[in-house]
Parts: sequence; C-alpha cells; structure tokens
Amino acid sequence: MALGDSVAAFFGFDDHGTDYSTELLAGLTTFLTMSYIIVVNPFILNIAITDAKLGVADGMAVQLLAVTTILSAVAAMLVMGLYANLPFGLASGMGLNAFFVSVVLSPQLGITWQTALAAVFLEGVLFIALTAIGAREYVINLFPEPVKAGVGPGIGLFLAIIGLQFMRITAFDTSDILSFNPILAQDPVAVVSILGILLTFVLYARGTRGSIVIGVLGTSALGYIAAAVGLEAAANEVGDTYDLQPQALAPSDVIGIVNDALAFDAASYDITPLAGAFLEGFGDVTGLTFAMVLFTFFFVDFFDTAGTLVGLSRAADMTDEDGEVPDMDEPLMADAIGTTVGGILGTSTVTTFIESSTGIEEGGRTGFTTLVVAGLFLLTLPFIPLLGLLPAYAPYVALLVVAVFMLRNVTDIAWDDNAHAIPGALTITLMPLTHSIATGIAAGLLSYPLVKTAQGEFEDVQVGQWALAAAVVIYYVVRTNTLA
Repeated sequence: MALGDSVAAFFGFDDHGTDYSTELLAGLTTFLTMSYIIVVNPFILNIAITDAKLGVADGMAVQLLAVTTILSAVAAMLVMGLYANLPFGLASGMGLNAFFVSVVLSPQLGITWQTALAAVFLEGVLFIALTAIGAREYVINLFPEPVKAGVGPGIGLFLAIIGLQFMRITAFDTSDILSFNPILAQDPVAVVSILGILLTFVLYARGTRGSIVIGVLGTSALGYIAAAVGLEAAANEVGDTYDLQPQALAPSDVIGIVNDALAFDAASYDITPLAGAFLEGFGDVTGLTFAMVLFTFFFVDFFDTAGTLVGLSRAADMTDEDGEVPDMDEPLMADAIGTTVGGILGTSTVTTFIESSTGIEEGGRTGFTTLVVAGLFLLTLPFIPLLGLLPAYAPYVALLVVAVFMLRNVTDIAWDDNAHAIPGALTITLMPLTHSIATGIAAGLLSYPLVKTAQGEFEDVQVGQWALAAAVVIYYVVRTNTLA
C-alpha cells in the first residue's frame, strides 16, 4: 500500500467523505483565521511578562512569547490530530490570556507571572487526570439539550461581533462594541471589509471551493490597493485615528521585513527564561488566593472548551443521535496536554479554537486538517515578522461566513417549550453580549433545572444537572467577591 493510501486509511478519509485536497484547504483556512494568536497572544502576555522581568533585551520578550505560543499550540494539535483525529485547532485562548495578565497585575492578589504559570500548569495536570477517568466527558454529557443546541448559534453571534468590530463596521466607539460606525463610507478599512464580505458570500453561495481563503486574500489585496491610492483611516469625532490602520507598505518595506525574517538569530529562539519558570512560581503560592486563581482558570477553560467542542462537533455533524460527542475524552485530552505544555513552556491556557469552524466549513473532517494547521504554525517560526504583511482586519471576513453557518443550529431548540426556549436563548444571547462562552453556558445550566421544575417536570432533571447549577452559583459568587 502506498504511503498516501496508508495515511488516508489512518485518518479514515473514506469514512469521513474527504480527501487530501479538501483537508489541506481546510487546514489552510483554519490557520488563516486563527494565526492572529501568534501575534496577539505575545503582545497581551508581554504586558505582564516584560523584557525586564525576563532579563532579556528590549523587544525580545514578545519574540520568545511568540515561540512558546507556537510550540504549545503544535503540541496540542499533534495530540488532537493523531490521537483524537478531529479537525480542531488549538492555541493559547483569547480571554484566558487577558485574565492571566489581570491576575499578574492585580495589586490585591500579589501573584507573580511565574505563579500564574504554575496555576496554568496545575490546571492542565488536573484536566489530564479528570479526562483520564472520564469525569470531564461525564460532566459535559450532563449539559441539557437546549444548552448544547444554543452553543453553536451563541458562538456564531460571538464570532460575528468580533469580526464586525475588527473590520470597523461596528464598534467605531471602542467603549460600545455594538455601535455602528457613523462614518463607515469614509473609512477604507470598513469599506474594504464589506467588499471582502460580499465577495466571500458570493463565492460561498456559488459553492466555490476555497471561498473563505479567497475572500481573506481578496480582502487583503483590496486593502493594499486602497493604501496604494492614498486612502487613509478615518478619524472619530474627537479627531483620534481609529486602530487597525490599512497596510501601506512600499516594496522596500516588504523586502526589509523578509530580510529580517531570514536573518535567523538562534538567541531569539532561546526560551530558557520562560520554560520551567512555573517551578519557581510554586514557591510563591499563597493559599486561598492561588486556589481562587486556579479555580477560575479551571472553570472558564472547562466550559469554554466544552462549549467549543460541542459547537464544532455539531457544525461538523460529528455528534450522535443524543447530541453527544463520541469519544469526547480524546479531544479533551489534547486540550489538557496543550495547557500543561503551555504552562511548562511559559504561555497562558491552551484551548480549542472556535475559528476551527472555518476549516470545517471548507470540508475538513479529520485530524489531518489539524496536522496541516500545526505544520503551518511551525513554518511561521522563522517568519514571524511576515505575519505583519497580512492586514489585521482581513482574516475576520471569514468569521461572518462561519457565523451564518453556526446559526443554523438555532432550529434544534424546541422554542415552543419554555424548558428549551429559556435556557437556549440565555446561552445564545449571553455569549456575545458578555464576550464569554463560559458565561452563556453557565446561564443555560442554571436556568434549565429551575424552568423544568417550574413546569412540574422535576423528575426529568438529573442530580448532576442540579450540581452543575449549584457550581455555577458558587463560582460566580466567589469570583465576583474575590477578584473584582
């Protein structure tokens, strides 16, 4: 049997109705939509893990954090691809990295960045143990059907808000993420993004393969053309230029970026100041405070991951007749190992990315898609500066397509039954409005047993579902009184 046939058989291409070209395209699509984390995560963590704290030269911390972001993501995706055989990309999660920074900078907590890494590492170890005995899968399977059905649409709306914000169609006023850009027609970023969205939807509606990738690259090209003809970013009502300027790079600028990337400097990849720093963090553990930080990381990551896996599995039609994800412990183990490796190497919690839905929409159905994403992550190591050539807003065009795709699951909710409608609606609406997948799920978990009981259906509620509702209440009471 030829190597290609052996690989296809290993990943079950025939069983999943896919092939090499589909999986490669899906991997490229997922990479394009989640590669922003390679740049964004280091800059966020650099707020707390600075050059001075690491004892490195100016600007070196960001480079080292980018390396650890890539390596931890690759470790998690190797497990996801080879062990779980699922098309889900993983990396340091947005939101969790911001929480990491807020913990380190909080004067009330007095937590060092090393101690925060210790919490990330211990969280990963706990997840590995709980996954190994099936506890995480058991808890996730306790999720009521309306909550499961609401996860996909909630994530879709969440993605849409993020995409519209970064493309400057909404959120021209950064204090109000739902506001409309009042001078949209004067803002080339918004105009280019709208054209890119329309192009992508037209290609998508026509069934064009690679429509999302073509849309992202087409939007980038339009952005360069706009910059080349001298269009400038619009200013808001107080005269401040809004963020995410269109790229306006001369050929000499591009050549300079490429030359810098090719000038390999081994010292720029020496992550010794970060790797293993979590061990020092255990020496600064302060009892209850550390426990609260650990519990918060644990809680948010648990429900973020659960919601993302359920939503992605539904999008890929990988759930069984009960709406459950078969062999859930396998992708959960990939997530747990990624988080543990991230804590060891020196980055924040690794989690499954909702942007994986873009690759799923392009037909990705096996772990080969994830291996493609992992390979592309590795290829960025020597070319991290080149990521600056892609306009920051261009990849977000894909999120609007995915949002439409994921909203389809809203029909799975029995809207004529309050026990479905209320938890489902809360799950869907609170995800985008609070910018938290975990909060949306928590609202659904809390409301479901209460509404079922109010309808006289107490006997249909499992004991475990009451326990989940109680855990939600305890968490938010403690969380909002301790870390406020």
